[in-house]
Amino acid sequence: MASQYTVLDMFSGAGGLSEGFFQQGFKFVSHIEKVDYARNTLQTRAIYHALKNSNNEDIYRDYIYGDLNRDEFIQKFNELELPPIGLLQGEVCNSNEKSMIDKIEEQLNDLDSNSVDVIIGGPPCQAYSLVGRGRSLDGMKSDPRNYLYKHYLAFIKKFKPELFVFENVPGLKSAKNGSIYTNLHHGVKKYGYTTEARILNANNFSVLQKRRRVIFIGWKNEYDFSYPSFPEKPPEEFHVSDILQDLPPLQPGEGTDDPVDYKVPFSDAASYLKKFNIRQKEDKLIQHKARMHNPQDREIYKLVISKWNQENKRLKYTDLPSELQSHKNKDAFLDRFKVVDMNGYSHSVVAHVAKDGHYFIHPDIEQVRSLTVREVARIQSFPDNYKFEGPRTSQYSQIGNAVPPLMAKGIAVEIDNMLKEIL
Repeated sequence: MASQYTVLDMFSGAGGLSEGFFQQGFKFVSHIEKVDYARNTLQTRAIYHALKNSNNEDIYRDYIYGDLNRDEFIQKFNELELPPIGLLQGEVCNSNEKSMIDKIEEQLNDLDSNSVDVIIGGPPCQAYSLVGRGRSLDGMKSDPRNYLYKHYLAFIKKFKPELFVFENVPGLKSAKNGSIYTNLHHGVKKYGYTTEARILNANNFSVLQKRRRVIFIGWKNEYDFSYPSFPEKPPEEFHVSDILQDLPPLQPGEGTDDPVDYKVPFSDAASYLKKFNIRQKEDKLIQHKARMHNPQDREIYKLVISKWNQENKRLKYTDLPSELQSHKNKDAFLDRFKVVDMNGYSHSVVAHVAKDGHYFIHPDIEQVRSLTVREVARIQSFPDNYKFEGPRTSQYSQIGNAVPPLMAKGIAVEIDNMLKEIL
């Protein structure tokens, strides 16, 4: 659906937050993202929405199903001469902030728009997360990512959006002794905005994952708004089993990134997948390829899966037989092997899933492997036709860093409602 509202997305990642606003019909002025592979994923997804809105979705399917390479896909899209999909820009830093702003102003002219209605985004969370700070010698105090929020404030000052959404991990509230959290509030207040921040859980937006995030929502002082009323508990009872049961079982190393059939037809797929458009009738399964695992890890996986499935208990690293304990550090990170809860919500997906998969083990004792890209994407509520660009390690990182699209859609709906009251 078309929308009159324009949005600028900063620190976009692979587009989880963008996806919610895309689905709500917002028009993107620009995406700003440092990582090339994530920016390519964003471009692919932005083209998908443009093609879908113009009834040319078959071109997108030809690409993700392998009938077109990426250059041919982009060329076919360009030949349609559709409206611009939004400017794609790289890393924002002090030396290029002004030039980025200039480009965005040019893009607004191309879109025949004179304003940015909403700014969304959140800088990389590693410097703010409690885990990241725990692994850093100085608690991430010297990490330059601590100060990326200042660019967000600079863009608010320049473009004066009606509303903004700033997302990050709850650890932001205590990072650098709470100074960043305080500075954000003071910064937007100085520019004429009221803002409130609350910690929201993704599972209250029907994401099958326990994932807490601090969400700032701000608006110009002249508006009589209050923080939206988001769900405080999951609206329906779904489980991880709903997103795994229709996928072909795999042994380590099996599977493919290419399109394959699902284990069951669409008519037999779980209602969760249909209700939230994770799987659509015309979809084929892509990016469902299992990692290879060495024999020792597989032995550990078997023990961890058995303990969880039979006793509903996590196996600590120090509980493993001594011959399977190869790490010297036995005082910290003892839950480094973790099974996803098939009969409840997954624990929070993080970018570390790109490293080895030990923290995201499939619950099926017959498969004895970590989750595939598609399985992790489903836990994050990405649609099955969402293609992640780049090598597999980057795909995992992109998914782990993302805002779950269902959560983003819930936020976008409320932002859309607020805008309708004033524009």
